[in-house]
Amino acid sequence: MNELDTELYERVIRQDKKALELLYERYEKLLFSFAYRMTKRKELSEEIVQEVFIKLWTKPGIYDQSKGKFSSWLLTVTRNTSIDQLRRKNEQNYEIEERDSLQENEPSIEEQIEWKEEGRRLQKAMKFLAKEQKEIVELFYFKGLSQSKIAEVFQIPLGTVKGRLRLALKHLRKDLDSTGQGRDSV
Repeated sequence: MNELDTELYERVIRQDKKALELLYERYEKLLFSFAYRMTKRKELSEEIVQEVFIKLWTKPGIYDQSKGKFSSWLLTVTRNTSIDQLRRKNEQNYEIEERDSLQENEPSIEEQIEWKEEGRRLQKAMKFLAKEQKEIVELFYFKGLSQSKIAEVFQIPLGTVKGRLRLALKHLRKDLDSTGQGRDSV
């Protein structure tokens, strides 16, 4: 039986190298695929995955189980690391597009199906967001704009951007968690 991610993470906090290796084996392909979709560059994506696992090892205790699944948190760390790397390299070409795919190190069929299903659920759930919330979610999570930049784009206060983003995420989380299906049956 596989250990839960949280159990492995607890072992990583105690500097258990084997637990880090197990998490790496479990998530390396997924994180690489995610980083590649943002950067469209193999070498940079490999760097990002390495940086994520270095952070995991050198900054123990940053994951909070009460705020969501470990895999979601790990993808958020990967997303933020990808954006940081792209900003360092002064590139702005990191829009995530569904048609992008990997030629090598491609995720398994199961992972691809899971990603597509999650994507469909998220797209359906986003249809129920207010227009302003949807725009902010897209700019922040899929285009990589900072909250300050979004405030500039819409010419609204930063607090308004933060509030709309927080409310949008609350609605999405409630919608996705309550049924496990989004609002398919509504």
